Amino acid sequence: MKALRDELQGLELRDDAATLTTFGHDESDQGDFPPALVVFPHDTAEVSRVVQACVKHGVPLTPVGARSGKSGGSLPIKGGVSMSLERMNRIIALRPGDLTVTVQPGVLLGDLQKAVDAADLFYPPDPNSAAYCTLGGNIAENAGGPSALKYGVTRDYVLGLEWVLPSGDVVRVGRQTIKGVAGYDLVGLFVGSEGTLGVATEITLKLIPKPRVVMTALLPFTDVIAAAQAVNAVLLGGLLPRCLELLDDVALDAVKGKGVPFPDGAGAVIIAEVDGSSEEGVFHELNQLASIARQHGSLDAQIAVDRDQRERLWATRRMVSPALRELQKYKFSEDIVVPRSKVPEAISRFKAIGAELGLTVATYGHAGDGNLHTNVLYRSPADRPRVDQALSRLMEATVSLGGTITGEHGVGIAKKKFLSLEQSARVIELQRALKVMIDPHVILNPGKIFEAP
Repeated sequence: MKALRDELQGLELRDDAATLTTFGHDESDQGDFPPALVVFPHDTAEVSRVVQACVKHGVPLTPVGARSGKSGGSLPIKGGVSMSLERMNRIIALRPGDLTVTVQPGVLLGDLQKAVDAADLFYPPDPNSAAYCTLGGNIAENAGGPSALKYGVTRDYVLGLEWVLPSGDVVRVGRQTIKGVAGYDLVGLFVGSEGTLGVATEITLKLIPKPRVVMTALLPFTDVIAAAQAVNAVLLGGLLPRCLELLDDVALDAVKGKGVPFPDGAGAVIIAEVDGSSEEGVFHELNQLASIARQHGSLDAQIAVDRDQRERLWATRRMVSPALRELQKYKFSEDIVVPRSKVPEAISRFKAIGAELGLTVATYGHAGDGNLHTNVLYRSPADRPRVDQALSRLMEATVSLGGTITGEHGVGIAKKKFLSLEQSARVIELQRALKVMIDPHVILNPGKIFEAP
Protein backbone atom coordinates (compact mmCIF):
# COMPACT_ATOMS: atom_id res chain seq x y z
CA MET A 1 0.00 0.00 0.00
CA LYS A 2 2.95 2.35 0.60
CA ALA A 3 4.00 1.98 -3.04
CA LEU A 4 0.48 2.85 -4.12
CA ARG A 5 0.43 5.90 -1.85
CA ASP A 6 3.72 7.05 -3.35
CA GLU A 7 2.21 6.60 -6.82
CA LEU A 8 -0.77 8.79 -5.86
CA GLN A 9 1.21 11.64 -4.31
CA GLY A 10 -0.42 15.00 -4.98
CA LEU A 11 -3.98 13.61 -4.82
CA GLU A 12 -6.32 14.06 -1.88
CA LEU A 13 -5.81 10.93 0.24
CA ARG A 14 -7.07 9.95 3.68
CA ASP A 15 -6.41 6.99 5.92
CA ASP A 16 -7.46 8.30 9.34
CA ALA A 17 -9.65 5.96 11.37
CA ALA A 18 -12.78 8.13 11.18
CA THR A 19 -12.69 8.35 7.39
CA LEU A 20 -11.99 4.64 6.93
CA THR A 21 -14.85 3.77 9.27
CA THR A 22 -17.23 6.08 7.39
CA PHE A 23 -16.36 4.56 4.02
CA GLY A 24 -16.68 1.03 5.36
CA HIS A 25 -20.42 1.40 5.92
CA ASP A 26 -23.53 2.12 3.84
CA GLU A 27 -27.32 1.83 4.23
CA SER A 28 -27.50 -1.88 3.40
CA ASP A 29 -26.96 -3.39 6.86
CA GLN A 30 -24.44 -5.76 5.28
CA GLY A 31 -21.68 -5.07 7.78
CA ASP A 32 -18.60 -2.88 8.06
CA PHE A 33 -15.69 -3.16 5.60
CA PRO A 34 -13.25 -0.27 6.07
CA PRO A 35 -10.83 0.29 3.18
CA ALA A 36 -7.11 0.83 3.66
CA LEU A 37 -7.19 4.18 1.90
CA VAL A 38 -9.76 6.69 0.59
CA VAL A 39 -8.94 8.90 -2.39
CA PHE A 40 -10.95 11.93 -3.53
CA PRO A 41 -10.27 12.69 -7.21
CA HIS A 42 -11.23 16.13 -8.53
CA ASP A 43 -11.38 15.42 -12.26
CA THR A 44 -11.33 12.71 -14.90
CA ALA A 45 -7.55 12.69 -15.18
CA GLU A 46 -7.22 11.97 -11.46
CA VAL A 47 -9.80 9.17 -11.66
CA SER A 48 -7.83 7.61 -14.51
CA ARG A 49 -4.61 7.97 -12.53
CA VAL A 50 -6.11 6.20 -9.50
CA VAL A 51 -7.42 3.33 -11.63
CA GLN A 52 -4.08 2.85 -13.40
CA ALA A 53 -2.18 2.89 -10.11
CA CYS A 54 -4.49 0.26 -8.58
CA VAL A 55 -4.06 -1.97 -11.62
CA LYS A 56 -0.27 -1.56 -11.49
CA HIS A 57 -0.11 -2.52 -7.80
CA GLY A 58 -2.89 -5.11 -7.83
CA VAL A 59 -5.01 -3.23 -5.28
CA PRO A 60 -8.82 -3.60 -5.28
CA LEU A 61 -10.66 -0.34 -6.08
CA THR A 62 -14.25 0.46 -5.07
CA PRO A 63 -16.01 3.53 -6.55
CA VAL A 64 -18.16 5.36 -3.99
CA GLY A 65 -21.03 7.83 -4.22
CA ALA A 66 -23.06 8.91 -1.19
CA ARG A 67 -23.03 5.44 0.46
CA SER A 68 -26.84 5.51 0.46
CA GLY A 69 -27.17 2.18 -1.35
CA LYS A 70 -29.21 -0.72 -0.01
CA SER A 71 -27.29 -3.63 -1.55
CA GLY A 72 -23.72 -3.10 -0.34
CA GLY A 73 -22.51 -2.03 -3.77
CA SER A 74 -20.09 0.60 -2.45
CA LEU A 75 -18.63 -1.49 0.38
CA PRO A 76 -14.91 -2.31 -0.15
CA ILE A 77 -15.33 -5.95 0.84
CA LYS A 78 -11.85 -6.83 -0.48
CA GLY A 79 -10.20 -3.90 1.27
CA GLY A 80 -7.92 -1.75 -0.84
CA VAL A 81 -8.95 1.72 -2.00
CA SER A 82 -12.31 3.47 -1.87
CA MET A 83 -12.55 6.19 -4.52
CA SER A 84 -15.09 8.85 -3.58
CA LEU A 85 -16.47 10.93 -6.46
CA GLU A 86 -18.01 13.55 -4.16
CA ARG A 87 -15.53 16.30 -5.13
CA MET A 88 -16.66 16.02 -8.78
CA ASN A 89 -19.94 17.83 -8.20
CA ARG A 90 -20.39 20.37 -11.01
CA ILE A 91 -23.35 20.77 -13.32
CA ILE A 92 -21.23 21.22 -16.44
CA ALA A 93 -23.83 22.39 -18.96
CA LEU A 94 -27.60 22.82 -18.91
CA ARG A 95 -28.92 23.12 -22.46
CA PRO A 96 -32.65 24.00 -22.41
CA GLY A 97 -32.79 24.28 -26.20
CA ASP A 98 -31.57 20.68 -26.55
CA LEU A 99 -33.43 19.33 -23.49
CA THR A 100 -30.18 17.91 -22.12
CA VAL A 101 -27.83 18.46 -19.19
CA THR A 102 -24.28 17.25 -18.52
CA VAL A 103 -23.12 16.70 -14.94
CA GLN A 104 -20.28 15.22 -12.95
CA PRO A 105 -21.00 12.07 -10.90
CA GLY A 106 -20.87 13.76 -7.48
CA VAL A 107 -23.82 16.08 -8.19
CA LEU A 108 -26.66 15.42 -5.77
CA LEU A 109 -29.86 14.40 -7.50
CA GLY A 110 -31.84 16.98 -5.51
CA ASP A 111 -29.49 19.77 -6.66
CA LEU A 112 -29.92 18.70 -10.29
CA GLN A 113 -33.70 18.64 -9.89
CA LYS A 114 -33.67 22.21 -8.52
CA ALA A 115 -31.46 23.50 -11.34
CA VAL A 116 -33.58 21.82 -13.98
CA ASP A 117 -36.82 23.01 -12.38
CA ALA A 118 -35.54 26.60 -12.43
CA ALA A 119 -35.17 26.22 -16.22
CA ASP A 120 -38.81 25.04 -16.41
CA LEU A 121 -37.71 21.51 -17.27
CA PHE A 122 -38.08 18.11 -15.60
CA TYR A 123 -35.74 15.21 -14.80
CA PRO A 124 -38.16 12.44 -13.72
CA PRO A 125 -36.10 9.72 -11.88
CA ASP A 126 -36.86 10.40 -8.21
CA PRO A 127 -35.59 7.90 -5.63
CA ASN A 128 -36.64 8.89 -2.13
CA SER A 129 -32.99 9.57 -1.29
CA ALA A 130 -32.89 12.46 -3.80
CA ALA A 131 -31.72 14.95 -1.16
CA TYR A 132 -28.44 13.09 -0.63
CA CYS A 133 -27.87 10.46 -3.35
CA THR A 134 -25.54 11.28 -6.25
CA LEU A 135 -25.99 10.98 -9.99
CA GLY A 136 -22.99 8.65 -10.16
CA GLY A 137 -24.66 6.30 -7.70
CA ASN A 138 -27.92 6.55 -9.64
CA ILE A 139 -26.05 5.54 -12.79
CA ALA A 140 -24.31 2.64 -11.05
CA GLU A 141 -27.57 1.20 -9.69
CA ASN A 142 -29.99 2.34 -12.42
CA ALA A 143 -32.10 4.06 -9.76
CA GLY A 144 -35.86 4.39 -10.03
CA GLY A 145 -38.47 5.99 -7.80
CA PRO A 146 -42.20 6.68 -7.56
CA SER A 147 -42.40 8.44 -10.94
CA ALA A 148 -40.99 5.41 -12.78
CA LEU A 149 -44.57 4.21 -13.33
CA LYS A 150 -45.11 6.92 -15.95
CA TYR A 151 -41.63 8.14 -16.82
CA GLY A 152 -39.19 5.24 -16.44
CA VAL A 153 -35.88 4.83 -14.60
CA THR A 154 -32.41 6.36 -14.82
CA ARG A 155 -31.32 4.29 -17.83
CA ASP A 156 -34.15 5.82 -19.87
CA TYR A 157 -32.60 9.29 -19.48
CA VAL A 158 -28.87 8.63 -19.95
CA LEU A 159 -27.75 9.72 -23.40
CA GLY A 160 -23.98 9.65 -23.04
CA LEU A 161 -21.14 8.97 -20.61
CA GLU A 162 -17.51 9.87 -20.20
CA TRP A 163 -16.31 6.60 -18.77
CA VAL A 164 -13.05 5.51 -17.19
CA LEU A 165 -12.49 1.84 -17.97
CA PRO A 166 -10.85 -0.58 -15.49
CA SER A 167 -7.63 -0.09 -17.47
CA GLY A 168 -7.69 3.65 -16.76
CA ASP A 169 -8.47 4.48 -20.39
CA VAL A 170 -11.07 7.23 -20.86
CA VAL A 171 -13.78 6.72 -23.48
CA ARG A 172 -16.96 8.53 -24.47
CA VAL A 173 -19.97 6.35 -25.19
CA GLY A 174 -23.45 7.27 -26.30
CA ARG A 175 -24.28 10.68 -27.71
CA GLN A 176 -25.52 14.23 -27.06
CA THR A 177 -28.62 13.86 -29.23
CA ILE A 178 -32.02 12.47 -28.25
CA LYS A 179 -31.91 9.79 -30.98
CA GLY A 180 -29.01 7.67 -32.20
CA VAL A 181 -28.40 3.98 -32.91
CA ALA A 182 -24.74 3.82 -34.00
CA GLY A 183 -23.03 0.70 -32.68
CA TYR A 184 -23.75 -1.36 -29.58
CA ASP A 185 -25.62 0.19 -26.67
CA LEU A 186 -22.67 0.56 -24.32
CA VAL A 187 -24.52 3.18 -22.29
CA GLY A 188 -27.20 0.58 -21.59
CA LEU A 189 -24.50 -1.88 -20.52
CA PHE A 190 -22.67 0.52 -18.23
CA VAL A 191 -25.75 1.98 -16.52
CA GLY A 192 -26.64 -0.43 -13.72
CA SER A 193 -23.24 -2.19 -13.79
CA GLU A 194 -22.76 -1.34 -10.10
CA GLY A 195 -19.23 0.01 -10.40
CA THR A 196 -17.86 -3.25 -11.80
CA LEU A 197 -17.21 -2.15 -15.41
CA GLY A 198 -15.87 1.38 -14.95
CA VAL A 199 -16.58 4.81 -13.52
CA ALA A 200 -18.72 7.61 -14.96
CA THR A 201 -16.94 10.97 -14.84
CA GLU A 202 -19.40 12.92 -17.02
CA ILE A 203 -23.06 12.10 -17.53
CA THR A 204 -25.31 13.54 -20.24
CA LEU A 205 -29.00 13.25 -19.40
CA LYS A 206 -32.20 13.77 -21.34
CA LEU A 207 -34.72 16.24 -19.90
CA ILE A 208 -38.40 16.76 -20.69
CA PRO A 209 -40.73 19.76 -20.38
CA LYS A 210 -41.98 20.27 -16.83
CA PRO A 211 -45.62 19.26 -16.32
CA ARG A 212 -47.64 22.42 -15.68
CA VAL A 213 -49.99 20.87 -13.15
CA VAL A 214 -49.46 18.13 -10.55
CA MET A 215 -52.18 16.86 -8.21
CA THR A 216 -51.93 14.25 -5.48
CA ALA A 217 -54.50 12.24 -3.53
CA LEU A 218 -54.42 9.96 -0.51
CA LEU A 219 -56.74 6.95 -0.91
CA PRO A 220 -57.28 4.87 2.24
CA PHE A 221 -58.42 1.22 2.23
CA THR A 222 -59.37 -1.20 4.96
CA ASP A 223 -56.65 -3.67 3.92
CA VAL A 224 -53.61 -3.88 1.68
CA ILE A 225 -54.98 -6.54 -0.69
CA ALA A 226 -57.93 -4.33 -1.61
CA ALA A 227 -55.53 -1.45 -2.19
CA ALA A 228 -53.29 -3.58 -4.42
CA GLN A 229 -56.29 -4.73 -6.45
CA ALA A 230 -57.35 -1.10 -6.87
CA VAL A 231 -53.93 -0.28 -8.34
CA ASN A 232 -54.51 -2.82 -11.11
CA ALA A 233 -58.04 -1.53 -11.68
CA VAL A 234 -56.76 2.03 -12.16
CA LEU A 235 -54.29 0.95 -14.83
CA LEU A 236 -56.81 -1.32 -16.55
CA GLY A 237 -59.20 1.64 -16.50
CA GLY A 238 -57.05 3.40 -19.09
CA LEU A 239 -55.24 5.80 -16.74
CA LEU A 240 -51.48 6.22 -16.41
CA PRO A 241 -50.79 8.27 -13.27
CA ARG A 242 -47.39 9.69 -12.49
CA CYS A 243 -47.28 7.65 -9.25
CA LEU A 244 -49.25 4.91 -7.50
CA GLU A 245 -47.54 4.31 -4.15
CA LEU A 246 -48.80 1.69 -1.69
CA LEU A 247 -48.33 1.55 2.10
CA ASP A 248 -49.54 -1.47 4.08
CA ASP A 249 -50.76 -1.61 7.69
CA VAL A 250 -47.27 -1.99 9.18
CA ALA A 251 -45.96 0.98 7.20
CA LEU A 252 -48.96 3.04 8.36
CA ASP A 253 -48.29 2.12 11.97
CA ALA A 254 -44.66 3.23 11.56
CA VAL A 255 -45.55 6.74 10.34
CA LYS A 256 -48.69 7.28 12.42
CA GLY A 257 -48.58 10.65 14.12
CA LYS A 258 -45.50 11.75 12.14
CA GLY A 259 -47.18 13.61 9.28
CA VAL A 260 -50.44 13.24 7.40
CA PRO A 261 -53.26 11.83 9.58
CA PHE A 262 -54.93 8.67 8.31
CA PRO A 263 -58.67 8.04 8.71
CA ASP A 264 -59.97 5.53 11.25
CA GLY A 265 -60.16 2.03 9.84
CA ALA A 266 -57.37 2.53 7.30
CA GLY A 267 -55.31 -0.64 6.92
CA ALA A 268 -53.48 0.58 3.81
CA VAL A 269 -53.26 3.67 1.62
CA ILE A 270 -52.45 4.55 -1.97
CA ILE A 271 -50.74 7.83 -2.76
CA ALA A 272 -51.82 8.66 -6.31
CA GLU A 273 -50.35 11.49 -8.33
CA VAL A 274 -51.41 12.78 -11.74
CA ASP A 275 -49.74 15.43 -13.88
CA GLY A 276 -50.42 17.18 -17.16
CA SER A 277 -50.71 20.47 -18.99
CA SER A 278 -54.02 21.82 -17.69
CA GLU A 279 -55.62 22.02 -14.26
CA GLU A 280 -58.99 20.95 -15.63
CA GLY A 281 -57.59 17.88 -17.36
CA VAL A 282 -55.49 16.77 -14.39
CA PHE A 283 -58.37 17.28 -11.94
CA HIS A 284 -60.67 15.25 -14.21
CA GLU A 285 -58.15 12.39 -14.40
CA LEU A 286 -57.63 12.39 -10.62
CA ASN A 287 -61.40 12.24 -10.12
CA GLN A 288 -61.60 9.30 -12.52
CA LEU A 289 -58.86 7.57 -10.57
CA ALA A 290 -60.59 8.20 -7.24
CA SER A 291 -63.87 6.88 -8.66
CA ILE A 292 -62.21 3.62 -9.74
CA ALA A 293 -60.57 3.33 -6.32
CA ARG A 294 -63.95 3.79 -4.58
CA GLN A 295 -65.42 0.99 -6.68
CA HIS A 296 -62.63 -1.25 -5.34
CA GLY A 297 -62.91 -0.41 -1.67
CA SER A 298 -61.40 3.02 -1.12
CA LEU A 299 -62.87 4.66 1.98
CA ASP A 300 -62.37 8.21 0.79
CA ALA A 301 -60.17 10.47 -1.32
CA GLN A 302 -58.17 13.22 0.35
CA ILE A 303 -56.95 15.64 -2.32
CA ALA A 304 -53.81 17.69 -1.71
CA VAL A 305 -54.97 21.10 -2.90
CA ASP A 306 -51.61 22.91 -2.93
CA ARG A 307 -47.88 22.27 -3.09
CA ASP A 308 -47.45 22.31 0.71
CA GLN A 309 -50.06 19.58 1.18
CA ARG A 310 -48.47 17.53 -1.59
CA GLU A 311 -45.09 17.85 0.08
CA ARG A 312 -46.54 16.71 3.44
CA LEU A 313 -47.93 13.60 1.75
CA TRP A 314 -44.58 12.77 0.15
CA ALA A 315 -42.67 13.59 3.32
CA THR A 316 -44.79 10.96 5.05
CA ARG A 317 -43.94 8.46 2.30
CA ARG A 318 -40.21 9.25 2.52
CA MET A 319 -40.11 8.63 6.25
CA VAL A 320 -41.49 5.07 6.04
CA SER A 321 -38.12 3.32 5.82
CA PRO A 322 -36.47 5.04 8.82
CA ALA A 323 -39.74 4.91 10.79
CA LEU A 324 -39.89 1.13 10.48
CA ARG A 325 -36.74 0.94 12.59
CA GLU A 326 -38.68 2.50 15.44
CA LEU A 327 -41.10 -0.44 15.38
CA GLN A 328 -38.27 -2.94 15.64
CA LYS A 329 -34.56 -2.25 15.86
CA TYR A 330 -33.41 -4.25 12.82
CA LYS A 331 -34.73 -4.69 9.30
CA PHE A 332 -33.81 -5.90 5.86
CA SER A 333 -35.30 -3.91 2.98
CA GLU A 334 -35.88 -5.72 -0.30
CA ASP A 335 -36.90 -4.16 -3.63
CA ILE A 336 -38.43 -7.04 -5.53
CA VAL A 337 -40.61 -6.61 -8.62
CA VAL A 338 -43.48 -8.83 -9.75
CA PRO A 339 -45.82 -8.52 -12.73
CA ARG A 340 -48.46 -5.92 -11.85
CA SER A 341 -51.26 -8.46 -11.87
CA LYS A 342 -49.37 -10.51 -9.26
CA VAL A 343 -48.95 -7.72 -6.69
CA PRO A 344 -51.92 -8.77 -4.52
CA GLU A 345 -50.79 -12.41 -4.52
CA ALA A 346 -47.18 -11.42 -3.79
CA ILE A 347 -48.21 -9.33 -0.78
CA SER A 348 -50.38 -12.16 0.57
CA ARG A 349 -47.53 -14.66 0.21
CA PHE A 350 -45.01 -12.35 1.85
CA LYS A 351 -47.29 -11.75 4.83
CA ALA A 352 -47.86 -15.50 5.17
CA ILE A 353 -44.11 -16.21 5.15
CA GLY A 354 -43.63 -13.68 7.92
CA ALA A 355 -46.47 -15.13 9.97
CA GLU A 356 -45.12 -18.69 9.63
CA LEU A 357 -41.70 -17.60 10.87
CA GLY A 358 -42.94 -15.27 13.59
CA LEU A 359 -41.56 -12.15 11.87
CA THR A 360 -43.17 -8.84 10.93
CA VAL A 361 -43.22 -8.11 7.21
CA ALA A 362 -43.95 -4.60 5.93
CA THR A 363 -44.68 -4.00 2.26
CA TYR A 364 -44.82 -0.59 0.62
CA GLY A 365 -43.52 1.09 -2.51
CA HIS A 366 -44.12 1.52 -6.19
CA ALA A 367 -47.10 -0.78 -6.67
CA GLY A 368 -47.99 0.82 -9.99
CA ASP A 369 -45.00 -0.83 -11.68
CA GLY A 370 -44.90 -3.90 -9.44
CA ASN A 371 -41.82 -2.73 -7.47
CA LEU A 372 -42.42 -3.55 -3.81
CA HIS A 373 -40.19 -2.67 -0.86
CA THR A 374 -40.72 -5.67 1.37
CA ASN A 375 -39.09 -5.23 4.77
CA VAL A 376 -38.44 -8.02 7.26
CA LEU A 377 -38.35 -6.53 10.77
CA TYR A 378 -36.70 -8.20 13.74
CA ARG A 379 -35.68 -7.36 17.30
CA SER A 380 -32.36 -9.08 17.87
CA PRO A 381 -29.35 -10.52 16.00
CA ALA A 382 -30.45 -13.86 17.50
CA ASP A 383 -33.39 -13.74 15.05
CA ARG A 384 -31.11 -13.73 12.00
CA PRO A 385 -31.49 -17.43 11.10
CA ARG A 386 -35.25 -16.96 10.78
CA VAL A 387 -34.73 -13.69 8.91
CA ASP A 388 -32.38 -15.35 6.42
CA GLN A 389 -34.93 -18.10 5.89
CA ALA A 390 -37.64 -15.49 5.31
CA LEU A 391 -35.50 -13.61 2.77
CA SER A 392 -34.77 -16.80 0.84
CA ARG A 393 -38.45 -17.69 0.73
CA LEU A 394 -39.38 -14.14 -0.33
CA MET A 395 -36.97 -14.35 -3.26
CA GLU A 396 -38.20 -17.79 -4.27
CA ALA A 397 -41.80 -16.59 -4.16
CA THR A 398 -40.92 -13.51 -6.21
CA VAL A 399 -39.24 -15.47 -8.98
CA SER A 400 -42.00 -18.09 -9.01
CA LEU A 401 -44.48 -15.28 -9.72
CA GLY A 402 -42.44 -14.20 -12.74
CA GLY A 403 -40.62 -11.42 -10.91
CA THR A 404 -37.08 -10.19 -10.35
CA ILE A 405 -34.98 -10.06 -7.17
CA THR A 406 -34.17 -6.35 -7.51
CA GLY A 407 -35.90 -3.45 -9.19
CA GLU A 408 -33.68 -0.51 -8.27
CA HIS A 409 -31.26 -1.24 -5.41
CA GLY A 410 -28.99 -3.57 -7.37
CA VAL A 411 -27.49 -6.96 -6.54
CA GLY A 412 -24.29 -5.83 -4.78
CA ILE A 413 -23.41 -8.31 -2.07
CA ALA A 414 -26.86 -8.45 -0.51
CA LYS A 415 -28.51 -10.44 -3.29
CA LYS A 416 -25.79 -12.20 -5.24
CA LYS A 417 -26.66 -15.54 -3.61
CA PHE A 418 -30.17 -15.19 -5.09
CA LEU A 419 -29.15 -14.32 -8.65
CA SER A 420 -29.21 -17.96 -9.77
CA LEU A 421 -32.90 -18.16 -8.84
CA GLU A 422 -33.64 -15.72 -11.64
CA GLN A 423 -30.86 -16.22 -14.18
CA SER A 424 -29.55 -19.38 -15.76
CA ALA A 425 -25.98 -20.57 -15.28
CA ARG A 426 -25.26 -19.70 -18.92
CA VAL A 427 -26.49 -16.12 -18.52
CA ILE A 428 -24.42 -15.65 -15.36
CA GLU A 429 -21.38 -17.14 -17.11
CA LEU A 430 -21.86 -14.69 -20.00
CA GLN A 431 -21.92 -11.73 -17.61
CA ARG A 432 -18.82 -12.96 -15.80
CA ALA A 433 -17.07 -13.22 -19.16
CA LEU A 434 -17.99 -9.61 -19.94
CA LYS A 435 -16.60 -8.52 -16.58
CA VAL A 436 -13.28 -10.27 -17.15
CA MET A 437 -13.02 -9.03 -20.73
CA ILE A 438 -13.46 -5.38 -19.63
CA ASP A 439 -11.64 -5.78 -16.28
CA PRO A 440 -9.10 -8.59 -16.82
CA HIS A 441 -7.37 -7.94 -13.50
CA VAL A 442 -10.72 -7.94 -11.63
CA ILE A 443 -9.64 -4.78 -9.83
CA LEU A 444 -12.84 -2.74 -9.98
CA ASN A 445 -15.43 -3.37 -7.24
CA PRO A 446 -14.55 -7.07 -6.90
CA GLY A 447 -16.90 -9.51 -5.18
CA LYS A 448 -20.10 -7.79 -6.30
CA ILE A 449 -23.13 -9.16 -8.22
CA PHE A 450 -21.82 -12.70 -8.81
CA GLU A 451 -20.97 -15.48 -6.40
CA ALA A 452 -17.42 -16.78 -6.69
CA PRO A 453 -17.39 -19.48 -9.42
